[in-house]
Amino acid sequence: MQTPAPVDYARAHSVEQALDLLEQHGGEARLIAGGHSLIPMMRLRIAQPECVIDINDLTELDYIRVTGDHLSIGALTRHKTVLASPVIGVHYAILHDAERVIADPIVRNRGTVGGSLCQADPAEDLSAVLSALRAEVVIRSRTGSRVVPVRELDDGPYQTVLEDAEILTEVRIPIRPGAGSAYEKVERRTGDWAVAAVGAYLVLDGATVRDVGIALAALGVEHGCATEAEDFLRGREITDQTLAEAGRLAAAASRPSPDQRGPVFYKRHLADELTRRALRRAADRAQGRI
Repeated sequence: MQTPAPVDYARAHSVEQALDLLEQHGGEARLIAGGHSLIPMMRLRIAQPECVIDINDLTELDYIRVTGDHLSIGALTRHKTVLASPVIGVHYAILHDAERVIADPIVRNRGTVGGSLCQADPAEDLSAVLSALRAEVVIRSRTGSRVVPVRELDDGPYQTVLEDAEILTEVRIPIRPGAGSAYEKVERRTGDWAVAAVGAYLVLDGATVRDVGIALAALGVEHGCATEAEDFLRGREITDQTLAEAGRLAAAASRPSPDQRGPVFYKRHLADELTRRALRRAADRAQGRI
């Protein structure tokens, strides 16, 4: 059994202290909260930080609240808190859909929203959901804050645009009247990474699409979003024909890799089918049918 390389440990008690520690250690430090992604990578020596900075005491980043026209989620908010939140349920059923199929209760009890996003795994559920919702993240450094769309957060597999001495502190999701959302996932077994998954977000005016977000996980789509399918749907009515074309466009944009979870043709078929299902369920929720 492999063991991690030697590593120093520090515990931060505030965001400012965590930023100080990141500056001290440069690019050789990693933040840890749940640790369900970082620790296995350290055991395999895929990741070999010189220092891990424990941020579990940063309770200032553990919250869910409505702020003006958007919902704010602190980066240290646990998956179990998102799943149990009635506020989330009112505005974003898609988040409850996804949280139910993220790993298992042990992971959901400790894993955090910020940790999931910063892992930048192409098959990660929450990244797809927040991309579909056109969410933004707040990133802090010693010199101030900047806001980045979730769709622009990843800079490749397992890489983000965060600099060495920056911390993702908050997720902001717009609240819009007439919106509905849904997440559809196929997995080999409960709690597994997705074979394929699709998140859909619709803002409707009657049956007409005013705005739409479609994001795919584990399907090799650039920035995780089916933009051609989004552009096609915007301004059109939700019908079986328009949903079929959106599914076709999402599948065409997919570049999945063949692996033990299935061949390319199967995953593209899932991209098509799951896009239709997610859009249909999002539309039904927007129209109050379910």
